[in-house]
Amino acid sequence: MSLATGFATTDLCDAHEGRIRVAAPIFRSYGGKTAFHGQIATLKLFEDNGLVRQMLDTPGDGRVLVIDGGGSLRCALLGDQLAALAVRNGWAGIVIWGCIRDSVAISTMALGVLALALHPMKTFKKNLGETGVTVCFAGIDFVPGEWLYADADGVIVAAEQLH
Repeated sequence: MSLATGFATTDLCDAHEGRIRVAAPIFRSYGGKTAFHGQIATLKLFEDNGLVRQMLDTPGDGRVLVIDGGGSLRCALLGDQLAALAVRNGWAGIVIWGCIRDSVAISTMALGVLALALHPMKTFKKNLGETGVTVCFAGIDFVPGEWLYADADGVIVAAEQLH
């Protein structure tokens, strides 16, 4: 178990076998926190981060924002300004099926950030997408209100908070 976070995904997998879902190992860690957990909030969008800003501008209450960006590698859905907004508003982390930018600045922030890759291009802002829907990528479903745990060994999801 990590002393800093109070959990290790490996230990949670062992203790809760059959009650957790494990994401495929497709993410890279870019945030200043390599381990984080919280209840899931979701967004489904494509190459448009207008809703990301709207969501991160609300109280995070220790939640994790999971963004289904369609796996796009053509632009970044998160940059340093949005990451700083997430920190100010109390989000524990962000998991993106897509890209981020401003990685050097984001690496210094007290925020967990997992994404597929880096891309310097920003998105267009059309504010199109869906909030609060179940999204599926990395081989698992991410359901709003369920719990996500992430550390150096991987990402797991459970229907209830794990101890």
